[in-house]
Amino acid sequence: MTTALLHKVREMQAELTTIRHDIHAHPEMAMGEVRTSALIIAKLTEWGITVTDGVGKTGVVGTLTGVKPGDRTIGLRADMDALQLTEQSNVSYCSTKPGTMHACGHDGHTVMLLGAAKHLAEHRDSFCGTVHFIFQPAEEGQKGAIAMINDKLFERFPMDAIYGLHNYGEALGQFAIRSGPFMAASDRWFVTFYGTGGHGGAGAHRATDVTVLQAQFLLALQTIVSRNVNALDTAVISVGAIESGSFDSVNVMPSKIRIGGTARSLKESVRDTIERRIKELADGLAASYGCRAEVEYVRLGIALVNHEEQTKRAIKAAEAVVGEANVNKNREPSMGGEDFAFFLVERPGSFIFLGINNKGESRDIHSPTYDFNDDAIPYGVAYWIKLVQQELCNQ
Repeated sequence: MTTALLHKVREMQAELTTIRHDIHAHPEMAMGEVRTSALIIAKLTEWGITVTDGVGKTGVVGTLTGVKPGDRTIGLRADMDALQLTEQSNVSYCSTKPGTMHACGHDGHTVMLLGAAKHLAEHRDSFCGTVHFIFQPAEEGQKGAIAMINDKLFERFPMDAIYGLHNYGEALGQFAIRSGPFMAASDRWFVTFYGTGGHGGAGAHRATDVTVLQAQFLLALQTIVSRNVNALDTAVISVGAIESGSFDSVNVMPSKIRIGGTARSLKESVRDTIERRIKELADGLAASYGCRAEVEYVRLGIALVNHEEQTKRAIKAAEAVVGEANVNKNREPSMGGEDFAFFLVERPGSFIFLGINNKGESRDIHSPTYDFNDDAIPYGVAYWIKLVQQELCNQ
């Protein structure tokens, strides 16, 4: 393990923690990361790193070239945006914006990449070639990666490979990764059933009842994974919202009911099956109950597929920081979605998880009580540094 590197990085921890707390206290939603971008620009400029702002609207790219000759270039990416959630933690740097908080650790991701940028700017003789520090907006379902790609990210900043990192709820300082499908395609679906409605007591027999229809639909929905998807494949279909009727008029059978949920998959063929079957079930059941269905299926993100060679290189860098025993090289895929997947379609690369839980802790992302663990900062910074020095060497 490169204990010397971790020790060196920990000398920056107080400064980086202060920056992280500042970002945490001032969270910004997708494509509104104006203050966060300005902070990043100020720090990169202070450290002598070339800065390009406004990439994909609020994205920032810092570019640093080593003093040694080299032709290779890699990109390192961190996300910046927050979530629409009201923070319920008791930390002194709690969100100052009601209804908005950093509940996914993007404040930590940003700071870890900033820490690596600072160290490498101070040690340009430790690598050759060029590294691009990519601070991406709008990761949380708003396709900030697509915005940067459409803004010619890879044409303006050529790179041979791109790497990403995300915190996860495992032991502090442990890394996890796998080659191939690693995170799921994330979709949303909405089904609206229309009937006649009617009097729930005196006229129920004359009405077409959308509430009974939706009950049958919800049961049938779960047969998609169990009977239409190969048992060796992975898929999830969940219901997240049902809207209909009024508790002020419970004797009235509603004429309309709306249902919404999420679908996750690791293969495009499975994704296609889910979309097709949701529509078939909704239309078929609606017709059998004398009702009508409207179906909307929204494809948000694609499955994240790590490239084999770059995954090997990511593993090598992580092992150099924490040792082989602390790197899970074949973690089971996560059914969470990740915008970084779009970058991996454009360039070879890999995405890795970093554990942030101290012993006995449980930190669940997207929770109103979540807070990134500052003790994890040195591990992420050291990983980025080691990856650059490993990939941009003159051997």
